Amino acid sequence: MPGTQLTVTLDGGEVADAQAVVKALEGAFGAPDRLPSDDNATVRTATFSAAPAGAAPSGGGGTGGSGASGGRLSAPVTVTVQGTPESVRRASETLARVFTAHDEGTAPGDQEQERQLRLEP
Repeated sequence: MPGTQLTVTLDGGEVADAQAVVKALEGAFGAPDRLPSDDNATVRTATFSAAPAGAAPSGGGGTGGSGASGGRLSAPVTVTVQGTPESVRRASETLARVFTAHDEGTAPGDQEQERQLRLEP
């Protein structure tokens, strides 16, 4: 399979917080379709075309290596990641390394899974 899609929905915080979360995922998933940019939105989304399992992340993913840059939020953010079980697992692990994350629950499925995390500043 060429790749899978990961959809990230962000609720809370400022547009800069949403951008920080999306940028933290770039190391594992490459660049998103676009960065969240609407200052007036209360819910923001980004979509990644996830690399197939076992593939190296595309590009360098930015500076800071282990995600140290991007781990600052101005307010709590609720993040929902949706995609294949492998993509959701990778996204959850990545966010937990970069931010203080609390698992808010998972909706399992055979082909697709959804997990909600609460990221704290």
